[in-house]
Amino acid sequence: MKKTSVKISLITGLALILMTALALPAFAGSVKFGHVAPPFHGQAKGVDAFAAYVKEKTHGKIDIATFPSGQLGGERSMAEQVQAGTLQIAALTTAVLQNFVPQGAILDMPFIFPDRKTAYATLDDPEVQEKIFSYFPKKGFIAIGWTENEIRDFTNNKRPVRTPEDIKGLKVRVMNSPVYLDTFKQLGASPVGIPFPETYNALQTGVIDAQENPILTSVLMKFTEVTKHVTRTQHCLTECIIVVSIDYWESLSEKEQGIFKEAAKIAIDTNRKVNAGLHDALPKSGISIADYAKKNEIEILELTPEERDVFRQAMVPVWNKYRKKIGDDLFDFMLAKIKAHQQ
Repeated sequence: MKKTSVKISLITGLALILMTALALPAFAGSVKFGHVAPPFHGQAKGVDAFAAYVKEKTHGKIDIATFPSGQLGGERSMAEQVQAGTLQIAALTTAVLQNFVPQGAILDMPFIFPDRKTAYATLDDPEVQEKIFSYFPKKGFIAIGWTENEIRDFTNNKRPVRTPEDIKGLKVRVMNSPVYLDTFKQLGASPVGIPFPETYNALQTGVIDAQENPILTSVLMKFTEVTKHVTRTQHCLTECIIVVSIDYWESLSEKEQGIFKEAAKIAIDTNRKVNAGLHDALPKSGISIADYAKKNEIEILELTPEERDVFRQAMVPVWNKYRKKIGDDLFDFMLAKIKAHQQ
């Protein structure tokens, strides 16, 4: 009888342990946040600030491990992981997310933002966030905030660019995204969606004449060594959305969800400040982009408002094409918000 009682006690104890384990959150101690930015970049610093804030405010209960530089895979792969619930959080470009949520393409519309200040004021508008983020749950994501790469510029090794005509005929490396391909086709260029790591070699060997990336990226990746003509077109804002898997989000308490949303605001604020600082003091050298350009005989052209408007008008056919996919409601809503926030 004693042996039987011991066996029953052991079985009961194991059952209780198992039930307790099953009751614990499946994500405890294994929360991962992935993105593709290098560790020194503003986006990476913003993601780290997000994780630090969450850890502080939850008193260490939620300890998020951050994975920069695509350690968890490319952006499309990470999007699929978040959808499947195998990755809890990621910051992904709208250029990639629009393949899952077509409405995300609204932020990639070329020349839709007249300047950086207006873009930031628009994106920080709670109604804009609520509207854009509302499309994500049906596709398996909870969107809670922004990070960003930067506003994109144009560099080439042929000639100064001030008008759409100046881009005609150039072979341009672009992100392998429909919006970017259509944008440069509309400008009369020959866009090529080659992988980012191959860009420098393609410029150096003449496979392409030009590329479009934020000037900070172009300098850091040394693209400006082989493309001396830079135009601050600021044609697209490479915005990233912080997305959380639905299963993980629903495992959080309402208070914890609020902390995550607060952390998202800290992430984008940190992101923007660090990137602005990098413009003034590049990594390693510590000199500004302007001084770097003078030292290396790189021509940087700033478009006038009138010149930007010519580019914007040239983009109307691209806007009209994507309006059908995005929907009139969201498209017109964004145009009205941008106008209201114009600096």
